[in-house]
Amino acid sequence: MLAILAITFPFFALVLCGYLAVRRHLLPQLAIPGLNSFVLYFALPCLLYRFGSTTPLTQLLDAGLFGVYLLCALATVGLAMLVTLRRAGWNDGAFGALVAAFPNTGFMGVPLLLALLGPRSSGPVIVALVVDLVITTSLCIALSRLGPAGGQSSAAALRNALAGMLRNPMPWAILLGALASGVGLVLPAPLMKTVSLLADAASPVALFSIGAVLARSQMNASGATALADVVPIALIKLLIHPLLLLAIGHAAIGLGIPIDPAALTVLVLVACLPSASNVALLTERFGADTGRVARIILVSTALSFLSFSAAVSLLT
Repeated sequence: MLAILAITFPFFALVLCGYLAVRRHLLPQLAIPGLNSFVLYFALPCLLYRFGSTTPLTQLLDAGLFGVYLLCALATVGLAMLVTLRRAGWNDGAFGALVAAFPNTGFMGVPLLLALLGPRSSGPVIVALVVDLVITTSLCIALSRLGPAGGQSSAAALRNALAGMLRNPMPWAILLGALASGVGLVLPAPLMKTVSLLADAASPVALFSIGAVLARSQMNASGATALADVVPIALIKLLIHPLLLLAIGHAAIGLGIPIDPAALTVLVLVACLPSASNVALLTERFGADTGRVARIILVSTALSFLSFSAAVSLLT
């Protein structure tokens, strides 16, 4: 356990550094969008491209893993919606569901799992990213428009969500990496060196940016949020989501579906990650309770330092 904590501690410490930098006004809030843009449009796409291009295509197109992860994501969304709709409307319920089902795979999971498990984690991580970026996010945005405050039909919201997904560089980086892997394309050395330099910057800047976003959301939140609106969703993210994956994944293996147990372990660890920090940005855009979502992300990130390390100790 101490050996695992020695690996995970620097990642969470970088999140804390970003948080303290904003709270202590060492980093102005106006600089945070620039950090996020660097990670989203430059560093992380290069990291995902490198992941995809060096991963065998069979691992990227694993239908069994895709189906199990998608089923568990949908079940988590449904459970979180039931919990939240008792106290809030469709808009807050949908983003509560998204923050419960969407792990921080891009900004935290990719570098953390690579450090823990090596290159064998890349295939399952990319499968999880595709499901969450393309399906889970689009579904929850569409659900958020169902209530009277939505202002548009769920079909229109789904179209807008898909349009936003198409503008997101991460799925395109994964697709280009998969194509490069499939055809055996190797970039020229100077271009690959540029990609590698940007990819290497993704981990520290992304983790620092997570902390900065959490601090900004907390500082700008209006009013307090009841623990009953925060803790259950954080526990669904950190406990129920990975347990669902563990149970349904092993049930699928028992039914004869060809799933590599090691790949399933990676997916379970992905589900053990805290909530994705970009959900708070989506709540600002769609008029949901950003303070509540930011607190869920903050609580899940703080708790996951121990819960994620314990899961790694138990599963690997």
